[in-house]
Amino acid sequence: MDKPDRYIATNRKEKKGFALLITLSVLAVLIALTGVLLSYFDTVRKDAAETKAVIQGDLYYTDIKNIINSFKEKKTLFSTLYMMPVPLVSSDARFNVMLQCRPRANGVNINWLSKEDDPKMEEQYKMAQRLFESIVQNYDLEDASRLEELILKEIQDKSPFIQKSDNRLFQKNGIISFKQFKRILQQYQFETNDEKISRIPWNKYFIFSEKSGPIDGNYLSAELIAVLFDIDIESVREEWTEGTMNLKDFVTQMGGTFNDKLYAKEFVEEAKCSVQYTYQDEQFEFSFIDSEGEVKDFEFNGKQ
Repeated sequence: MDKPDRYIATNRKEKKGFALLITLSVLAVLIALTGVLLSYFDTVRKDAAETKAVIQGDLYYTDIKNIINSFKEKKTLFSTLYMMPVPLVSSDARFNVMLQCRPRANGVNINWLSKEDDPKMEEQYKMAQRLFESIVQNYDLEDASRLEELILKEIQDKSPFIQKSDNRLFQKNGIISFKQFKRILQQYQFETNDEKISRIPWNKYFIFSEKSGPIDGNYLSAELIAVLFDIDIESVREEWTEGTMNLKDFVTQMGGTFNDKLYAKEFVEEAKCSVQYTYQDEQFEFSFIDSEGEVKDFEFNGKQ
């Protein structure tokens, strides 16, 4: 028996509706997939640009390394670089970067906090501990014990919580860069919710190095001098000029006590440098150190 026309018409409408539903579903999936692909391609494009920027930075690093190594008198070179950033431009303008360097030994080594049981490092440990306690008190940190625990764990642990990409950090003992130390601060803030930790200018107090050499006193910050020698900070800021004055003479004049064993008697040829450069209309940065007459430890810091 033939089906009624009304049934056939209804069936056709259902099929069209079903087909339309499938079409809309497919379109929705395709639109979503297109969005994912575009996002993926954008990420790949950015990664490719950054990879090229790293390569460009490495080429600049090689050139600057050769320039620095060509200087025989490092004291003159770095004394100049410490004063202000220096632009380096080639005659054809293809090489155009900004070089800035700072002393690498102008503070208390954070790793001295772990030297409590080392008789040879007793004075260094006392200095680091007193500085740490002063910072905790001055900035009213919530949980000093936990922060110190995290610092000591990072110094002493053979498997610190650092990214695998930082291969150089795995090859050294202790805390050897502010980038590494910053992760400790982030961990502390995450655990304690103590936002005051981010207000502390740690680079004005501590240095982060695997070396345990003497301090380059003539380049100390006013903040560090005030704490180490118990001098009013405003007096130090008014009277002290970093890099142009002798620390021992300054401290003596201000009525403080100076320990010759902890400070270098001559200029310390230990510098940390950063280089900013433009690549494809974007600003990037890398850093390196000059230690014991060797330029080394290239580190790409990414887009600025």
